[in-house]
Amino acid sequence: MSTNDQKSPMETYAPDPNDTVMTRAPFVPPEISRPAETPTSTEASVDLAAARALNVAVAALGVLLTAPVMLVLAILIKLTSRGPVFYTQTRIGLCTRRVNGRPTTDRRRVKDFGGRPFTIYKFRTMRVDAEAGVGAVWASQDDPRVTALGKILRQYRLDELPQLFNVLKGDMNVVGPRPERPAIFAKLREEIPDYHRRQHTLPGITGHAQINQEYDTSVESVRTKLAFDLEYLERRGFWEDLKIMLRTFPVVFLRRGGW
Repeated sequence: MSTNDQKSPMETYAPDPNDTVMTRAPFVPPEISRPAETPTSTEASVDLAAARALNVAVAALGVLLTAPVMLVLAILIKLTSRGPVFYTQTRIGLCTRRVNGRPTTDRRRVKDFGGRPFTIYKFRTMRVDAEAGVGAVWASQDDPRVTALGKILRQYRLDELPQLFNVLKGDMNVVGPRPERPAIFAKLREEIPDYHRRQHTLPGITGHAQINQEYDTSVESVRTKLAFDLEYLERRGFWEDLKIMLRTFPVVFLRRGGW
């Protein structure tokens, strides 16, 4: 009974014997239950941990299976063009500030890059002087900077095989948004709303955007890819990563979106 229904001690009440006495069932609060289809935070954490384990296992298996192929490719690159076999580049990775849920206390990170910078590994597909005088720009179809062998590697995505080691190091996953270069990332973050949100997960070699779109060529193509990346963020997990991995094989073998 609520406070407003209670009589004060000074008040008296004599019920009429002809009145019908109405009784009210005691109030039972409704049980608050979580919908069965809504995963708890623990379930989500377990699913993401399982997804990471899947990515590491696939990367380790990939290194073992493709080691002879990578050796042959390294020899061919060295024989067909001047310069190093591998191409290293700084990319923007996971935004640890967002993941930790609080501002970083690391004084070394005075500048906010939007994510943790890391070094990505690829087989070299361009001339060693490819960026002389032009700086950080996207590659284009029939790009004159690409070597003859590099064109084949890019078509079948073979130049990305060394990134399996990035996965084992913890910089990347097999599945996730493609990591971008710092200069280009800074430009896109200013021009495209919510672009920074794609850094809330580890970047990947393949991904929902990569299997549905070609290489980035303009800001507009990035806008389209961002929609795929944000959709992946909502659905990411063990089964989603496995599905994207399986869908990557026909994309690679049929040379869809690669040039």
